[in-house]
Formats: sequence, structure tokens, C-alpha cells
Amino acid sequence: MFDIGFSELFVVAIVALMVLGPERLPRAARFTGLWVRRARAQWYSVKSELERELADDELKKSLVRTRDELRELGNELQSHGRELQDDLRREGKGIEQSVKDAVAPVTKSATGTVAPAIAQDPGQDADKAPAEAAATPTAPVSRP
Repeated sequence: MFDIGFSELFVVAIVALMVLGPERLPRAARFTGLWVRRARAQWYSVKSELERELADDELKKSLVRTRDELRELGNELQSHGRELQDDLRREGKGIEQSVKDAVAPVTKSATGTVAPAIAQDPGQDADKAPAEAAATPTAPVSRP
């Protein structure tokens, strides 16, 4: 900071001794040391305050960056979710149309009743169901 060497300090000490005298020199040296310590403490305080503010600014910038990245990811997830919903709707409509196409010939051949293939029990085999359904009477059975 100051480019003062040992020889300059020695000259200042000799001049101070001559001006102040041996009685007042120790008190003046303590007073000077006190003010130098206070100045250093103030300088370190200002320095640490600046460093804290810079760290706070960096933290804020980091938080803003992270928030923006999270928003981008959220928007991306929402768009993928919408695409998935659209795909599922399309597939559902395709399946619904396939079922309608598969049921239409069966219901046309039936004489106004629900086709046996549709009314079959899920536990029955698909091969046995039409033959058993044709043999089964359509009248309700009364149970005692």
C-alpha cells in the first residue's frame, strides 16, 4: 500500500523521539497503534461487507437461473403431458372405432338381440361361448 521501508520508519521514529521526547513518545506510540488498529478493523469491516454483498448478488443470480431452468423444465413437462394426452385420446378413439367396427357385423347378423359374443362371461372360453349361448334359453330362470 505505502511504499515505506525500514530506513524511512527509522527516520520517522528518530524525528518523533526528538519532537515528543522520551516521556510522551510511548503514549503517542500507543495512540498511533490504536488508530492504526481501528483503521484496519474499519477496512476489514468494509471489505467483508462488500464481499457479503457480492456473494448475495451471486446467490440471487444463481437462484434466478435455477428458477428459469425449472420453469423451462415445467413447460417442457406440460407440453409432453399434453402430447401424451393427445396420443392417448387418439389411441382411445382408434380402439373405440375398432370395437365399433368389430361389433357392427355381429349386431347386424343378430335378430335384434345383443350378440352372444358381447354378452359372454369373461371367464368363458371365446370358442365355447357362441355355441353355448345359442343353446341357452333366453327366458329367465326362476330360483326357489
